[in-house]
Amino acid sequence: MKGYIEERAIDIAHYIIEENATVRQAAKKFGVSKSTVHKDVADRLFTINPALATQARKILDLNKAERHIRGGLATKDKYKRS
Repeated sequence: MKGYIEERAIDIAHYIIEENATVRQAAKKFGVSKSTVHKDVADRLFTINPALATQARKILDLNKAERHIRGGLATKDKYKRS
């Protein structure tokens, strides 16, 4: 079972890097929770492949910094349609 988890962590990181994906997108793609994505990328991956973990973390940090903007745009679009 441990090999599957490590492989999943690597696959999630590659997906996040290649697609510039958010945690929600990665969780949906791999059929796991957002918490699992965070745990895989933030904790597990650093022991498996620190360089890959750092790359994925940069993208997740950028997405986190920009999420308030995306949320505001979604709200704006919602009220435009109303």
